[in-house]
Amino acid sequence: MEFTAEQIATFLNGKIEGDAAAKVNDVSKIEEGRPGTLAFLANLKYEKYIYETEATIVLVSNDLVLEKDVKATLIRVKDAYEAFASLLDLYEQSKPKKTGISPKASIAASATTGKNLYAGDFVYIGEDVHIGDNVSLYPQVFIGDHVTIGDNTKIYPGVKVLEECQIGANCIIHAGTVIGSDGFGFALEQDSSSRRKVPQVGNVVIGNDVEIGSNVSIDRATMGSTKIGNGVKMDNLIQIAHNVEIGDNSVVIAQAGVAGSTKVGKNVILAAQAGLVGHITIGDGAIIAAQSGVNHSLKEKAIVLGSPAFDIREYRKSLAIFKQLPDLRYTLMQLEKDIKEIKDSI
Repeated sequence: MEFTAEQIATFLNGKIEGDAAAKVNDVSKIEEGRPGTLAFLANLKYEKYIYETEATIVLVSNDLVLEKDVKATLIRVKDAYEAFASLLDLYEQSKPKKTGISPKASIAASATTGKNLYAGDFVYIGEDVHIGDNVSLYPQVFIGDHVTIGDNTKIYPGVKVLEECQIGANCIIHAGTVIGSDGFGFALEQDSSSRRKVPQVGNVVIGNDVEIGSNVSIDRATMGSTKIGNGVKMDNLIQIAHNVEIGDNSVVIAQAGVAGSTKVGKNVILAAQAGLVGHITIGDGAIIAAQSGVNHSLKEKAIVLGSPAFDIREYRKSLAIFKQLPDLRYTLMQLEKDIKEIKDSI
């Protein structure tokens, strides 16, 4: 589809600087801009590219001050990144939608499905499953018995949703993710070094408007439910253990792991490779920096870094000292040498 700068500015409530009739039919990164494409500038680190980009139209924020003239038509908006995201969302919605049920799909007679179901090749839907309207199940998705899936949810190829689990409306689950695998529970038998598997009889409950990346594993609860709240966004390669609870609108970034029965509050950020031990509580609004190892509960809006993790301000002070350790070691060795010489001379 082709759009003019005027159409885009009208949609975004933006202001045009340049040719209102300029047309685009694709998008590009500003540093790789091509004629006929739309780009955006949100991070000032890339500002130098706006003076040389070949993109026809560039979205910029209202407060951007240009050092020299640009060739592209500019559309000024309140927030360039947010505006670009809105356009991409519009573009995504305009793309043709997958429809119909493949003859290679297997749907149990007891399952109930809503309107406009898309089920690709080799989709399996088990007994007593309840699926809402406008749900998309891409090829090789497995939906176990007694699963519930809300309206407008999209599940990409190879996802496994095991028995009894519940997924809300408007969710997106990316390829290869497993929801409802057994929690890691083993009991050490008396008078024996062997471990006996503890049956995991709970489920996973996922709220509305949740997005889960690829190859994520969310374990079912031993009893009760592992819970992912409304609006949670999860990156790829994440492990969520049994009976964990993630509060509404929290963000979990790649390779993070949360051990069993830990409760994560609302609006929490778990950065990449963060690890949380089991049976702790993370307060609302806390931020756990990348590669942090958290072994104790955190208060609301705490910001921690390190392994073991502690307050980020104290960590930065400690880091400043850590960087000086080689010089401090040299000074200490020199003092020891001087003291020894003084003792030898007495």
